[in-house]
Amino acid sequence: MTDCQGEGIGPVTTMELYEKLTAQGDKVRSLKTAKADKADVDAAIQLLLKLKVDYKGVTGQDYQAGCPPSDMAVSNNRQLGNGGEEDTVDPWNVATNSAKGVDYDKLIVRFGSSKIDQELVDRIEKVSGQKPHHFLRRGIFFSHRDMHQVLDAYEKQKSFYLYTGRGPSSQAMHVGHLIPFVFTKWLQDVFNIPLVIQLTDDEKYLWKDLTLEDCHRFAEENAKDIIACGFDVNKTFIFSDLDYMGSSPEFYRNVVKIQKHVTFNQVKGIFGFSDSDCIGKISFPAIQAAPSFSNSFPQIFKGRKDVQCLIPCAIDQDPYFRMTRDVAPRIGYPKPALLHSTFFPALQGAQTKMSASDANSSIFLTDTPKQIKNKVNKHAFSGGKDTIEEHRQHGGNPDIDVSFMYLTFFMEDDEQLEKIRQDYTSGALLTGELKKMLIDTLQPMITAHQENRKNVTDEMVKQFMTPRPLDFNF
Repeated sequence: MTDCQGEGIGPVTTMELYEKLTAQGDKVRSLKTAKADKADVDAAIQLLLKLKVDYKGVTGQDYQAGCPPSDMAVSNNRQLGNGGEEDTVDPWNVATNSAKGVDYDKLIVRFGSSKIDQELVDRIEKVSGQKPHHFLRRGIFFSHRDMHQVLDAYEKQKSFYLYTGRGPSSQAMHVGHLIPFVFTKWLQDVFNIPLVIQLTDDEKYLWKDLTLEDCHRFAEENAKDIIACGFDVNKTFIFSDLDYMGSSPEFYRNVVKIQKHVTFNQVKGIFGFSDSDCIGKISFPAIQAAPSFSNSFPQIFKGRKDVQCLIPCAIDQDPYFRMTRDVAPRIGYPKPALLHSTFFPALQGAQTKMSASDANSSIFLTDTPKQIKNKVNKHAFSGGKDTIEEHRQHGGNPDIDVSFMYLTFFMEDDEQLEKIRQDYTSGALLTGELKKMLIDTLQPMITAHQENRKNVTDEMVKQFMTPRPLDFNF
């Protein structure tokens, strides 16, 4: 399930096949209800199964009742990657066989989103009056849904709000976790709008081998790292699902509305759930969807349900919001808009994203300068040649070099970054020198974050996490 509008459908025969399948499904149900002869039922089921195989062959998608063919990602969101190999992209797994990482252009096509092109970057600059963030300039945020619509409304003095989140599976966050928060803070600053941040401690309890108490404690610890990014307490509400669900009837009512409009079949198709998954997992997507609707936060929006939501997130979270966008008009709410980021690669290479569960794949926000230096020197995958002589002669490949990839995230100077690319490609810059540049960029950045975090008190966390009005008039 996604924006099930039949957008981007190929030939008419695809829709005809879908309609045949729907009719055959109805026929099977009718035969079963009428307690028809077993042979007739079996024959009807066999034809239904054959039509499903044909449908997947034509569309590349699993058939889902009530959802006409679209560009949604299917098969647990496994996408074709480079050279016909498969990229795995879902909310829990990211993997590719390409050293360059996931093929994001193909992902845009398969997910049915739109590329953030230069025209949109220029428009964001014009509407906001600010130079675009380097995440936009460099394609780190590369895909969107309905961003032009958000800007159209903003130009007509219709405000919007931001929603992003974090799944608190560990006490320490890594540098990759900062990406959506750094960008979200920039958006909040330039557009001067409210922000809600969801900490899905309930999700982590359902998916991980953790106690409920640990998940809630991790949420509060992660909130300190998020606050340390510099968010304004008068414009930002951070909430734990385990706390807010029980204290906000409006939020829970939206969860129930969403649950009623998503079938088990649909949620299995989107997320790949199996019959052995606990029922908490199956119902959780509605909880991640609910903050997309402004009346989930009556203390901020005074009960208004028409304030549009913009969600900056990594693209692996998109399945949740394709589901949300499908449900929204059916329950009388505007569809949330999205801005998608690329994945922050593991130190060992862009074949997978950085993971908090693998200490050697990650630079943690708690790491010392020495640990940062050792991790980069020991584990950061190099695009350089085997010997200095070869490297000087043939140059390195920045497209697969993790140190260069990280600099694209954290070095703000475009000209300096381009010079590093050229020098590394020509062989003038060696791998060890490139790694040193990254170390010199990361060490002060993480030290400064640690200093900011030290200043975040438990009382400040409580302020941010208390449901309350923000400094906006809705």
